[in-house]
Amino acid sequence: MPNPNTQSPSRIRLLQRLGHDFENVELLELALTHRSCGKHNNERLEFLGDSILGFVIGQRLFEIIPDATEGQLSRVRSALVKGETLAAIAREFDLGESLKLGGGEIKSGGFRRDSILADAVEALIGAIYEDAGFEKAKSCVLNWFDSRLDAQQLMETDKDPKTSLQELMQSRKLALPVYEVVSVDGEHHQQSFVVQCRVALLAEPVQAKATSRRKAEKAAAASALSLIKQQQL
Repeated sequence: MPNPNTQSPSRIRLLQRLGHDFENVELLELALTHRSCGKHNNERLEFLGDSILGFVIGQRLFEIIPDATEGQLSRVRSALVKGETLAAIAREFDLGESLKLGGGEIKSGGFRRDSILADAVEALIGAIYEDAGFEKAKSCVLNWFDSRLDAQQLMETDKDPKTSLQELMQSRKLALPVYEVVSVDGEHHQQSFVVQCRVALLAEPVQAKATSRRKAEKAAAASALSLIKQQQL
């Protein structure tokens, strides 16, 4: 690749954060080029990177969470590879300052937009694969996601809030949460349920509203968990 001294400081920092020096610098440039710049853009690399990302993360989850069901693995993988997570990784790289955008996207702040940042991360994965092969792309992806691949934390995140709240109460040998429907409003095909959750660790019951009793109970349990955690800070 060209002498690093001929590159901008932001580009040098980006390469260091990516953990890959491109032999074919044109692949890097293409990965950073948004479709607003014209036909020569990163969409095809994004497609390739999305496929590689899903496989690499899926394989690692299969290895580190041996007791998880297929459904749990799918949900955890979806949470890890969603646009919000990829955009967060892009911001850790300060990727926005290296993107190539058309005039309209520059004016509208496209370098800050989650969807553009997430797509660029996937395109970079595809570019690294094309430049150096699967093992290098896999190594980079796992390094980027390292802090997010804690098995215990991932499974806790995947748990239903009602299950998590129940397990918390059981671990402290306290009474289980009690859920009660407070009100049901609306027509039969468009009802809304208000459910309250009473739990021994909170002085007052917690209420939540949703389009079904089950969803309202989950939301109330999630609120109760949040309040309990705040008390413990």
